[in-house]
Amino acid sequence: MKEARDLLPIYNIEHNCILSRQGDITVGFKVTLPEIFTLSDRDYEAYHQIWIKAIKLLPQHSVFHKQDWFVSGNYKADFRSAGDSFLSRSSERFFNERECLDHSCYIFLTKKPTGRKISSSAYSNILRKSVVPAQTISPILYSDYLDSVGQFERILTDSGFVGLHRLNDDELAGTANSPGVLERYCFLLKEGQASVIRDIHLCEEIKIGDKHCELYTLSDVEDLPPLCGSRINYDKYSTDRTKFSVGFASPLGQLLPCNHILNQYVFIGDSSLTLKRLEAKKLRLQSLSGYSRENAISRDAVNDFLNEAIASGKLPVKAHFNVLAWSDERDKVKDLRNMVSSAMAQMDAVAKQETDGQAQIWFAGLPGNEADFPMNDTFDTFLEQATCFFNLESNYRSSVSPFGIRLGDRLSGRPIHVDISDEPISMGIATNRNKFILGPSGSGKSFFTNHMVRSYYEQGAHVVLVDVGHSYKGLCDLVNGYYFTYSEECPIAFNPFFLADGDLLDTEKKESIKTLLLALWKKDDENFRRSEYVALSNALTLYFEHLESRSDIFPCFNTFYEFLQTEYQDVLSDSKVKEKDFDMGNFLYVLNPYYRGGEFDYLLNATENLDLLSERFIVFELDQVKDHPILFPVITLIIMEVFISKMRKLKGIRKVILLEEAWKAIAKEGMAEYIKYLFKTVRKHFGEAIVVTQEVEDIISSPIVKQAIINNSDCKILLDQSKYQNKFDQIQKMLGLTDKEKAQVLSMNKANDQKRKYKEVFISIGGQSSKVYRTEVSLEEYLAYTTEEREKVQVNEYARKYGSIQKGIAVLAQEIRTR
Repeated sequence: MKEARDLLPIYNIEHNCILSRQGDITVGFKVTLPEIFTLSDRDYEAYHQIWIKAIKLLPQHSVFHKQDWFVSGNYKADFRSAGDSFLSRSSERFFNERECLDHSCYIFLTKKPTGRKISSSAYSNILRKSVVPAQTISPILYSDYLDSVGQFERILTDSGFVGLHRLNDDELAGTANSPGVLERYCFLLKEGQASVIRDIHLCEEIKIGDKHCELYTLSDVEDLPPLCGSRINYDKYSTDRTKFSVGFASPLGQLLPCNHILNQYVFIGDSSLTLKRLEAKKLRLQSLSGYSRENAISRDAVNDFLNEAIASGKLPVKAHFNVLAWSDERDKVKDLRNMVSSAMAQMDAVAKQETDGQAQIWFAGLPGNEADFPMNDTFDTFLEQATCFFNLESNYRSSVSPFGIRLGDRLSGRPIHVDISDEPISMGIATNRNKFILGPSGSGKSFFTNHMVRSYYEQGAHVVLVDVGHSYKGLCDLVNGYYFTYSEECPIAFNPFFLADGDLLDTEKKESIKTLLLALWKKDDENFRRSEYVALSNALTLYFEHLESRSDIFPCFNTFYEFLQTEYQDVLSDSKVKEKDFDMGNFLYVLNPYYRGGEFDYLLNATENLDLLSERFIVFELDQVKDHPILFPVITLIIMEVFISKMRKLKGIRKVILLEEAWKAIAKEGMAEYIKYLFKTVRKHFGEAIVVTQEVEDIISSPIVKQAIINNSDCKILLDQSKYQNKFDQIQKMLGLTDKEKAQVLSMNKANDQKRKYKEVFISIGGQSSKVYRTEVSLEEYLAYTTEEREKVQVNEYARKYGSIQKGIAVLAQEIRTR
């Protein structure tokens, strides 16, 4: 029985370095990798070249060791952050203990002293009773090596793909409360887990505590794939028209769903000695080629290797890759073997299970002990090929921004905090917060938009929704918002002439009323004269002066109409305004239906719900009037005036307006400038305009949509487009999507977890950042968002029965779970 302190090859940890008893110097980094499923073909190639360039800067007799940890974890609910929100707390309960695969990555760079004896399976420091330092550490050697490490770090961080954090002494050795990388590796501890000492058994198998480990290696040329590259196609997300890319070694990384460590080694020796050794090997094989065809083939292979090294100037290295997988249950060890073998088969490689040399290989994976790796378990290759086997990606990361929405990791559904409004602007990848949402019926569009506006509302935003289809009724009732809907018995009514206490007739208010009056008076193709515009402006000014002197008059369209008939007629007569400049008779006749007793006399004469400025959640449901040639555009225009009032007067408060199909009404020729103004101006007032549509033809055929909406929406959100994959090129061109984004869009919902109910959503920001997320919600959120008629009726019945929609949803959700 040997004591660990007698075997441990680490002499000391100081100056943020690990010093081995053999005189090796090791520097460690915590690494941040790009998120999986977010890189394009070109990104992978550029990323691959960065690794080559960085490793070439390391001096001879160096070891590059990249260690990726993938450990099963669980999402821990945070009910304090959910506050008093019924839906947020439901979401926390729903995702609590959600299984996921936590990933952490480290790089260890080791410099071996000159003349260090080469290790092998038969000669490893784990087999010796004592370890004696080979030489004294030279300060000059240390300084020179740190210079090379600094250059290595700079190359990687400047690439924009990788983030590096130099590990300090405590992070390497650990503290009383937190294990370091050494302790973590020895006892297979999760990141952040408290220190636990476990027995280590290396006889017949690797067993650490109750964890049964299996070691699978890629160490023999015969087991390697015939071809390798920076990327491979991920068939689950690919289509006939698009190929979805992941890193070449991704099957051994994030896509391998078990506890495992992926070790990647590159050994940089003296290239001239390596070439001499291979020349000698070629001559031996040449001599033996007459006795065996295999010798002749091997000779040709070595000759080709030498030719390529000399002609292309490639760096010959030795490499080794292994997967250490483990399970707490012995019965599941066989499953590990199947999973790892299948993952390597996806790379066209063959998994070799280590038995005799597994202890030496495992021990060499200890940070700081890389130089003692058994070299008989490595293979000769070029640096370009070796780096193809690096794991290049990590899992999705939450934004550090305090504002955002909750979406899901694509692989496991783990909740991710995503900021698609403020953070992109602060990072410089977007100039506005506007959003364009495209999703056909049944794609999960209503669920996503409900989820988004609910998140905005709970974080203090003022939300104005213009809907067609009652998609937001449940959410509006739940947050006690204002819900305006049209019916014959209770039609929608507004009062654009009403001024709340403290309000003044400012230029913005006057312009919005003039725009409304002109829209009621003139047809879409009928232009107005400057004189008419001036006459209406004067009329409004005089009318509000008239109201100040007559407190008994209620401001509304009726009294404005009467003012035009009386006092303003006299003003026009005194000013000798000609009929051709302003036809008062025609104006009064055309607007008569909106006056008392007219067909639409209710529309502009509301006497209640007048102060919408302080109301934070307002829904205007226009389903009954969406095809009305007069009411729909007029009502939409008034709603826009309500939002612009919020936009101008609510300082420092986030404002959101979401238009479903209502944008069609205001996107006519007469209203084009108006919507352009909204989309270009809203960003200056801490606001965002969101447009939602489901018809592909709408965005293709309307130039106004392209000019006013798409070009001024830096955030583009697409739901399932599988129905349109054969004509998606038009959509791609219209929205300005890249080929990578096209592949991401068409990959949505192709490999969803059948055990869970969700839809995926694609989000592109500024054309520079794009990802696909899950929109997965709790049962309570589902019942609040649902647009299925049968489910909506049931929710309303329970709301009436139990006194509120919140209580109704809570009871109904509990009943559904217990069925």
